[in-house]
Amino acid sequence: MTKNIVEVSDSTFETEVLKSDKPVLVDFWAEWCGPCRMIAPIVEEIAQEYQDKIKVCKLDVDYNPATAQQFGVMSIPTLIVFKQGKPAARIIGYQPKSKLLDKILPIL
Repeated sequence: MTKNIVEVSDSTFETEVLKSDKPVLVDFWAEWCGPCRMIAPIVEEIAQEYQDKIKVCKLDVDYNPATAQQFGVMSIPTLIVFKQGKPAARIIGYQPKSKLLDKILPIL
């Protein structure tokens, strides 16, 4: 995991994501998920390129089921952009970087 990505859990989610002063992209993923591994390098690129505009977090759904359930994450990878503590965009499944940015950039 790169230095630009914060690993969050059920216990740190509220502080790291919901109370963040800038928009947060949360990658809901699991170790065994192939598409999650495919999208990970793209999420890392976004974390690096937009580090001054958006905070990027990863949440392992196997170890943190409560948060995944709270936000209705049924399949992974699911990326949710939170702005002012509320979900502002949701991307489900693997998407190329251009499609991710199409959803994320208008929120920033």
